[in-house]
Amino acid sequence: MTPPDASDQSQFDAQQRVDAIKTFERELAALEADGVLQLSDAQRGAIAAHHAGLVANLKRDFDVDRDDRGKQLSLGMRVASLLGALAFAASVFMLFRQYWGHFGTSTQVLVLTATALLSFAGTAWVRALDHGGYFTKLAALVSWVCFVLNIAMMGQIFNITPSDKALLAWGAYALLLAYACDLKLLLAAGLLCLIAFTSARVGEWSGMYWLDLGKRPENLLPVAILTFGASLYLAPRRYSGFAATYRLVGLLTLLGTVLGLSFWGAASYLPWDDTTIEHCYQTLGFVLSAAAIGLGARRFWRETTNAGVAFFVIFLFTKFYDWWWESMPKYLFFLVLGLTALLALTVMRRLRLGAARQAGEGA
Repeated sequence: MTPPDASDQSQFDAQQRVDAIKTFERELAALEADGVLQLSDAQRGAIAAHHAGLVANLKRDFDVDRDDRGKQLSLGMRVASLLGALAFAASVFMLFRQYWGHFGTSTQVLVLTATALLSFAGTAWVRALDHGGYFTKLAALVSWVCFVLNIAMMGQIFNITPSDKALLAWGAYALLLAYACDLKLLLAAGLLCLIAFTSARVGEWSGMYWLDLGKRPENLLPVAILTFGASLYLAPRRYSGFAATYRLVGLLTLLGTVLGLSFWGAASYLPWDDTTIEHCYQTLGFVLSAAAIGLGARRFWRETTNAGVAFFVIFLFTKFYDWWWESMPKYLFFLVLGLTALLALTVMRRLRLGAARQAGEGA
């Protein structure tokens, strides 16, 4: 069997292949120990040689982990990469803030332009050398922060009125870095910038100042739905985790907005009294959360299911608080919460068993 072309694989796919090889080796050893299957020395050697060569190639091309110890170290490296990126970004921001006033206008413009260009070039150089992506994530986040500072401080230098168009530029650059470097963190940052830009732009069309976008949270609902749906078209398989990031950002924006409107009916466009609007959004929150749970379970979208469960519990507990906190003894209130949690566990366990039966029938 010819291994897939490296250009068609991502690091996620490569790691899955290595994990599948390790699982196969353990299962083969168990089958031989139980006497179910016996391979000749030649067959066993051919399989071992093929797997050793494949793992070596994947390790060279994608810096995959060969065992659980390597995975633990990789997780630590990812955490260190994120913390380092945040620290470097904060350092750049503080450096500009401390010494910025000592430079003339031409020097400020030159420094801003050079910083943005050099940080982008540095990210491209690190990306070419860093197969694991740990240092790339650090460089890309610093580059994005430099670009954000570039736009913001250029506006201050030339006394430009703040505009929502800066969000569009920041989001576009974050998406560029995300797709160029396969980085989910910058993908999420870019999507949030574009969601905020769209909400602000819709608010401006209705006569609001763009910084007041939070006063009309319903402007976020259409773009949140579009972001969720974009996972089907804008996240090719070779970008591991991008589809899940689209779905998670869109769903959190959608359900978070509905949750806010369930307490703040005065911010709605609907021509009803505040209490009616809040009740409608509370009901909508339950429906959308349950739909997310069902859709995630059916399509095996773990992040969608988890977000749906989290918001369903939040909506349920907030309703319990509204109904019974003042009228019910506190011990009884928390007893009801505990019993509700047990009921939810029972229902999800049944759903899990049903999914397992369907998977067995499909096999």
